[in-house]
Amino acid sequence: MSTYALRDEPTGEPWSSIIARGDDAELYLQGQLSQDVSALGDESRWSLVLTPDSSLLAAVLLTSIDVGFSLTVPGEVAEDVMGALKRFLLRTKCELSWGDVAPAPFSSLSQRLDERWPGGGEYRARLTPHSYGPRFVERTISFTKGCFTGQELVGRLDARGASVPWRVVYFEADDLEHVDGVLRSAGPVGPQGVTTALTTSSGTRGMGIAHRTLLTREDFTGVVITPLS
Repeated sequence: MSTYALRDEPTGEPWSSIIARGDDAELYLQGQLSQDVSALGDESRWSLVLTPDSSLLAAVLLTSIDVGFSLTVPGEVAEDVMGALKRFLLRTKCELSWGDVAPAPFSSLSQRLDERWPGGGEYRARLTPHSYGPRFVERTISFTKGCFTGQELVGRLDARGASVPWRVVYFEADDLEHVDGVLRSAGPVGPQGVTTALTTSSGTRGMGIAHRTLLTREDFTGVVITPLS
């Protein structure tokens, strides 16, 4: 069992900020991020950073700023995101640097779980975006913007109905070890198990990964499991 967190943090989980500046910053990010950067305007939007094979590194909160763009990213996967963004940074007038410590988009782990939004523990599984549910895909990907890293496979999966083997789920349970065992009880050996957990006096809740065959069951005996929707 590899849990990401076991207690709430009133100041929020750690997040980092990556700044993209330069004449080609918008053009470069347009080819690297799943969101339509050119249509961003004054509002912040969630976007994905993917590997070429469509594995998700993280969802980042993209914001236009005076010097370019700010990407707010979970601190646990920030180095991976920076490395991926720099991978194709060749002969391009775009500079990537670390910004000031970013305020977290969520005030606490509890709030993130309330909103059923994944974090570093879930991203480390390197799943395809559709594993996180249709709402997540709708909020983070533009299928009309044109090409971006990982776009071909993500687009193909979306067109075929997004039947993915692994699903990110939300759970509520009395016992953390029990729910971890339930999540691991179906499908082949893989990334399944608890990824984020928050334990309080009333019990444990959090997120994990399950094989899709587990979700055909109706009763988990003392555990409530719901795929992200």
